[in-house]
Amino acid sequence: MHGKDIDESISIAPSLDLTIDREQDGNRPLVSKRVLYLSVQVILNAIVIGFIAKALVALISLITNLSFYGKFSIEESSPAHNQLGWLVIIIPVIGGLVVGIMARIGSSAIRGHGIPEAMEQVLTNKSRIKPIITLLKPLSAAISIGTGGPFGAEGPIISTGGAFGSLAGQIMHISPNERKIMLTAGATAGMAAIFGTPVAAVLLAIELLLFEFSPRSIIPVALACATGAAMHYALFSDAPVFAMPAIPSAGSEAMICYVAMGAVIGLIAAFVTKSVYFIEDLFEKLPVHWMWWPAIGSLAVGITGYFAPYTMGVGYSNISQLLSGNITIQLILGLCFLKFISWSISLGSGTSGGTLAPLLTIGGATGLGLGIIVTSLFPQVNISLPTCALIGMAAMFAGSARALLTSIVFAFETTLQPHGLLPLLGACTASYFVSFFMMKSTIMTEKINRRGVQTPDAYEPDILRELNVEEVMDKNVPAVRLDAGIKDILEEPAAKVQNGYGVIIFDKEDKVQGAINLKDLYQGVLKGHTAISDLKYETVVVYPASTLLTTITLMEEHKLDLLPVVSRQNREKVLGVITKDLILSAYRRRREDSDEHQQEISIKRSGYKFLARTKRLRQEQAKRFSRGTK
Repeated sequence: MHGKDIDESISIAPSLDLTIDREQDGNRPLVSKRVLYLSVQVILNAIVIGFIAKALVALISLITNLSFYGKFSIEESSPAHNQLGWLVIIIPVIGGLVVGIMARIGSSAIRGHGIPEAMEQVLTNKSRIKPIITLLKPLSAAISIGTGGPFGAEGPIISTGGAFGSLAGQIMHISPNERKIMLTAGATAGMAAIFGTPVAAVLLAIELLLFEFSPRSIIPVALACATGAAMHYALFSDAPVFAMPAIPSAGSEAMICYVAMGAVIGLIAAFVTKSVYFIEDLFEKLPVHWMWWPAIGSLAVGITGYFAPYTMGVGYSNISQLLSGNITIQLILGLCFLKFISWSISLGSGTSGGTLAPLLTIGGATGLGLGIIVTSLFPQVNISLPTCALIGMAAMFAGSARALLTSIVFAFETTLQPHGLLPLLGACTASYFVSFFMMKSTIMTEKINRRGVQTPDAYEPDILRELNVEEVMDKNVPAVRLDAGIKDILEEPAAKVQNGYGVIIFDKEDKVQGAINLKDLYQGVLKGHTAISDLKYETVVVYPASTLLTTITLMEEHKLDLLPVVSRQNREKVLGVITKDLILSAYRRRREDSDEHQQEISIKRSGYKFLARTKRLRQEQAKRFSRGTK
């Protein structure tokens, strides 16, 4: 174990040095040349994903034109103007059947809307997604949406971008954490390429995929999102995705109304989320293979589309209509209820498609409907109907996905309405707050939570990075000499063997040599060894200022249950010992302290002390005055 000591917080015996890689050390730099390496790669990936997004949109238009109008064209079109009559019911069923077969033969991972599946791979599979998903997910989504599925293109491209990033990460020689960054950068670059919303895409990464906030992850993701947005401007348009008239600034009465609307939409968002998974549970009970479920669910799409053709397909034009504020009551009700019915049943059946566009549509229609009700009941309140639609679509996303910042910034970036930021902040926060108390999971996490995969609910600093050895160590050192007999040590009082973990070894000159585990002492006896010097031991020590993360890393690397703590100035001076049990206890105490309700300042006690001090001062002044008069 000869080498050079890289970090000053890690020490070893004077005669032996141990090299510790910075990537394993708790004090590694947050930004390094690896960030530049990843950044270049994710930018290249984002360029490719931009072209994939363009191809996906073109493929959806092609299938839509073939299915509903019988023409070979990639010109953007909607099923809303078809003249097929009752035959329109059959087309979504055919699309659902094809998607089910693709999932059965290819991979069942193409089912669903993409983000939960990406989250699951990040949390459980070291961000490894099967390469075939890169091909099958956009193709299945194009078939589903092109045949009338009421989904958005954003979910499939997020899933495809994530799969492409994961594939590149599996080819490259990188760590699982770096592959997570690659997956996230690819997924969010896909979102930015569809909507041209780079900042919202970065926030989506933080709130739903990365589960951390650090420069080494944010820098590559931000560059990928910026590149994805640039591809949107180059391949699609530089105009806002959802054009709407300029909205006025909100007064105090209007803000109260917008916040109240957000709270109502939070209730509806919880209902929408629970309904989707209730429908999914119903499909689970069907006595047929899941391969047939998308076709069965598509019956609802076809029947609804027969009566309301505008509920079929991507429906981005419906969102623009809602944001204009000039739309009929019939269309508002249809987008509220009929769109919800077709989308929830189809999504619950396990077909391939996104959730963002349907949520925006349902939320926008709900917000506009609430705005019309408010203006009818309280005509004196000056609210803007386009603003109601805007906060409705964002609040629905905030409440159902619990992506608060993403929903606010996304609504701003897709409309470029600065006066909408304050109403968005109030309404989305209210929706988030209400939804938080209405349901434990979200539309993004419920599916994987049911599989036993728990998602982080807070991005907290690493407690083991914050605590150092000096705060935790035990000064009672279980010291033994190299020439000591093993049986003698084991027969001595239990205090000699630190908490049942092992002993610290010294030579004849009282210089620390390292540590050995208790179980290794027993194994030495079984193998016929008599003295400590006959055994193999590890020469590794730590400083008082070493972090617990560094310490536990060393313990795991060298298979030790305890380490000696030495002085930085004099490595021969042992100050104490650190064990795994001490580290775990410190971690538990810090967690409990952070959650404990405390009152640092007591107003009651402080007020009493102030009054008592005032009374005492007055008494002293009265005494001095009385002495002066005498």
